[in-house]
Amino acid sequence: MAKEKRFEKIYSQGGLSVIEIWVDKETGVNYIFHQSGYAGGMTPLLDKDGKPVISPVLNG
Repeated sequence: MAKEKRFEKIYSQGGLSVIEIWVDKETGVNYIFHQSGYAGGMTPLLDKDGKPVISPVLNG
C-alpha cells in the first residue's frame, strides 16, 4: 500500500533559478522554496502581517 505524499507543489517558475510554492497537505501551511545552482532553501510563506499562509485542508 503506497503512502500518500504529504507535500504538494502548487506553483513553479524559473529554470536555473527556481521558485516553488509547496503546501503541507496535513496542516495547510504554504512553503516557498528557492533554488539557484546547487544552493537552495525552504521557509514558510508569510502574509503581509508576518503570519504563515495557510490553505484549506481537504479531507478526502
